Amino acid sequence: MNPQIEIILYADEHAGAFRQLNLEWLEKYNLTESHDLEVINDPKGTILDRGGHIYMAKTKDGAVGSAALVKTGNGEYELAKMAVAPAWQGKGISKLLLEKCLDKARQLNAEKIILFSNHQLRAAIGLYEKYGFRHIAVTGSPFETADIKMELVL
Repeated sequence: MNPQIEIILYADEHAGAFRQLNLEWLEKYNLTESHDLEVINDPKGTILDRGGHIYMAKTKDGAVGSAALVKTGNGEYELAKMAVAPAWQGKGISKLLLEKCLDKARQLNAEKIILFSNHQLRAAIGLYEKYGFRHIAVTGSPFETADIKMELVL
């Protein structure tokens, strides 16, 4: 683990960083949609107030990553808005964020975690596969650009 990185709970003061971190990768891959903007502009209302959780990866210089667990149903959560600042990619931050989300899901007695992705995000998809997420049919997606859906049964 990188001693410079701390995984912390999201607070209102992280709203700008959460928005910027996610806009950065969404725009890079031309994947920004209205649903994304709704979530990143109001993480409290769209995630936290609905029983979800957001984690931030923080360094002494500020927030460098994010990941969210969105409550989607009874015993089901969606892994969403996982982002790492370009300068911090390849340092294991996504792994730390993912592990934090998985730990939280288990604490909440979640039965499964789903996620939506896009084939362009090869590194992320590889990470999800390494943690046991399996590809399933893309159904119920709020995203037009999501051509991949995965689930992890806990």
